Amino acid sequence: MFYHKIDKDLQLALSIPQFAEEMFALTDKNREHLKQWLPWPDQIVKVSDTTAFISLQLKRFSEGEAIHLSIFYKNMIAGVIAYNIIDQANGTAKVGYWLGKEYTGKGIMLKAVRELLFLGFEYWPIQKIEIHCAETNTKSTAIPEKLGFKNEGLIRRTAKVDDTYQNHIIFGILREEFHSDYHSHGFHRQQLSDE
Repeated sequence: MFYHKIDKDLQLALSIPQFAEEMFALTDKNREHLKQWLPWPDQIVKVSDTTAFISLQLKRFSEGEAIHLSIFYKNMIAGVIAYNIIDQANGTAKVGYWLGKEYTGKGIMLKAVRELLFLGFEYWPIQKIEIHCAETNTKSTAIPEKLGFKNEGLIRRTAKVDDTYQNHIIFGILREEFHSDYHSHGFHRQQLSDE
């Protein structure tokens, strides 16, 4: 199983069916919070729905199409981060993520996204990574902004969430932009600010 330690409190692990019960409990507890920006929470109504989703993501991982990781904070699942789409032919990938509300404001997702970028650019033939965020989700849009992504534009009314159409901002970063930033600032992954 893929397991990656970011720091003493934070780890990424390939999502597997054994995580389904804990992941479903987190989803269920945060259903109203997640429904503000994501279309799927009402489709996940029982543990077996989460199990089926994880199994699908493992199949996509085996085919090189995606990688779905559970974020562990102090040994508890705090959320999810993924390359939802890996387009190997074009060398691009799209990142998606969510956290339980109780885990926001701790710098968890900023560290997790930065680590996923590092892994993607170092170990996969990815040339560009995108993050699409709901325009109104300022906590989510702050992450690519802090990590040096470029705002590449707005897609209007691209996602229907709770009977409302949302605009999404497209953020993108190229391999050379990430590496330039990473090396010029002398970053070590564990030194990333929590702010």
